[in-house]
Amino acid sequence: MITQALIDVPRVNVGDWLQKFFDWLTLHGGGFFDAVSSVVGSFVDSIINVLEGPDPVVLALVLALIGLVVKGWRFGVGALLGLLLVISMQQWEAAMQTLALVLVSTLVAVVIAIPTGVLAARRKWASTALRPVMDLMQTMPAFVWLVPVVTLFSIGVVPAVVATIIFALPPGVRLTELGIRNVDEEVVEAAQAFGSTPRQTLFGVQLPLALPTIMAGVNQVIMMCLSMAVISGLVGAEGLGGQVTTAISTLNLGLGFEAGISVVILAIYLDRVTAAISQGNGGKRRLPWSRRRRPSAPAQEVSTPGDSTLDEGGADSSAAVEINSVQVGG
Repeated sequence: MITQALIDVPRVNVGDWLQKFFDWLTLHGGGFFDAVSSVVGSFVDSIINVLEGPDPVVLALVLALIGLVVKGWRFGVGALLGLLLVISMQQWEAAMQTLALVLVSTLVAVVIAIPTGVLAARRKWASTALRPVMDLMQTMPAFVWLVPVVTLFSIGVVPAVVATIIFALPPGVRLTELGIRNVDEEVVEAAQAFGSTPRQTLFGVQLPLALPTIMAGVNQVIMMCLSMAVISGLVGAEGLGGQVTTAISTLNLGLGFEAGISVVILAIYLDRVTAAISQGNGGKRRLPWSRRRRPSAPAQEVSTPGDSTLDEGGADSSAAVEINSVQVGG
């Protein structure tokens, strides 16, 4: 039963307006979208060929070695076992297709997100303008983005890449902006006091100090790309998403769980590796066979009469040393 509203609210034909807009884009921008589709499709196919070129076991060993160096030997062994499980379930080819889609989407999203986040952090008007756009992109259901991209790029891997980029872009922008805004203002002022330009301050001070937060944003972009890559199987994208779609259409329980387990293994591997890199742990993990060095004896401090003196301005000399330690990139 439909109740009658007390006040008649006129209908706003948002859907019709959007339909006419995309019809206009398709009519007048067909050549551009075909060119983009050709370039993106060729890029994804090239990465798939690279990933599928080596023997699966050899590539699994290489990926496990990367995990061992970045995260530690326990993670390296676990990654190897997980990747061998993917191979044994005969999901390796689909997993590499999904990995290629994730890599391309992440690369494009990061290239767009980091400069956009820097602009939002340095210009208040840009932050104000981007906030509602990021809210729309992040809160819109993922399936909705598949409709317009299929209208513009037809069926295949290209609309999957475009929809994935749209869905995964906001975390990269937001965390880049947050990281730069959270840089200590005293450090920025010290760099400016030594005569650094805004560009030197950005690349020599702000970006290096904000790098952990930016890398956390890259980690989130990768995770959202992977989640969207599975949904993209509905628009004809190959990979694990296509396997899941096939399992749903045929009610193949075994295929669905095998593809899902492969997604979990791939997601855990990418998440742990990127998280370790963002925390600066790459190359610092000790291998199980390496010898533990004995800590060296602490050097005896030698005090001099001039250590506690103050300069003429009344500031402690240690403060001057701290300011001078701020290095500004040329």
